[in-house]
Amino acid sequence: MSNTGPESTAPRTTSGVGEAGLRPARAEAGEGREADLERGVGEILIDEDTLQARIVELGAEISADYKGRDLLLVGVLKGAVFFMADLMRELTVPCEIDFMAISSYGAATDSSGVVRILKDLDINVAGRDVVVVEDIIDSGLTLSYLMRNLTARKPASLEVVALLTKPERREIDVPVRYVGFEIPNRFVIGYGLDFAERYRNLPYVAVLHADLVPNAT
Repeated sequence: MSNTGPESTAPRTTSGVGEAGLRPARAEAGEGREADLERGVGEILIDEDTLQARIVELGAEISADYKGRDLLLVGVLKGAVFFMADLMRELTVPCEIDFMAISSYGAATDSSGVVRILKDLDINVAGRDVVVVEDIIDSGLTLSYLMRNLTARKPASLEVVALLTKPERREIDVPVRYVGFEIPNRFVIGYGLDFAERYRNLPYVAVLHADLVPNAT
């Protein structure tokens, strides 16, 4: 998930400023941004190397299972974007991608599992082999609703790949064929997961700092 620019084929210089004048300023700015970004991190739960190694394994499993089939990956916005981008690069079979965005109706949704669709699919899934890509599954209620919605569209097959799952939070059993990691019931951020829309761009999965964890209601 790390973002790196193209490698430079030759050293770059800026007219009128030597390298000695540039590097400390860049380093300080980088350190400041990193410190600000990591301020919400309590502890790292799954480091970047472990994440990527597991994604390679998931890519191999899905590639083997969907060889010769009409694979469509459906990413659930926004959290699954990072996982989906890395996962599809590990696939050795052709695939298409599409996205759905869903939103809860309110606090009651956590118990009802009813959501509204903010962005629907552009691709017709009828007759397609669909794999829903999720960042995290906790209660399972929202995913259950989503699976019922997609099943009604008559895909040839419908499965789920989830980077993370919280078994302790499960309120309804939803079959998940591919699971990256089972994690404890902690508030996690990073690698697409957010707190107040921040920290998605951390390259690892971390536990939110205790000072920031919302009070249980």
